Amino acid sequence: MEVIKIKETCLYVADLARSRQFYKDKLGFELIGEVAGRHVFFRAGSSVLLCFIAAVARESKTLPPHFGEGQLHVAFEVTQHQYEGWKEKISAAGIPIELEYDWGGGYLSFYFRDPDKHLLEIVMEGMWER
Repeated sequence: MEVIKIKETCLYVADLARSRQFYKDKLGFELIGEVAGRHVFFRAGSSVLLCFIAAVARESKTLPPHFGEGQLHVAFEVTQHQYEGWKEKISAAGIPIELEYDWGGGYLSFYFRDPDKHLLEIVMEGMWER
């Protein structure tokens, strides 16, 4: 038995409207679910990004409680062909790029922050497959 992939990733945010605006309007992720005061969910390629209000998820009675805090990290994979376009998109949206890193072998990634200061990364496809 083996895992196919990580299907969803969860971030804990302070303001759902602000997260919706950032991930949907600035990054272009498809909004696939929303419960006012609790969460917003986005499609990111074939994966799902869950954004919860931590205090609400912590008190969940339906599903196991969960929560987190601090500046978490998520990497989004893009094709090598689209990498520069993503850099331009992030810059054009007024989002500062903190660092671009050369991982060797022709693989690059760059880092930026969401409104909750989570560290987001755009990484070239194939980097972990080598």
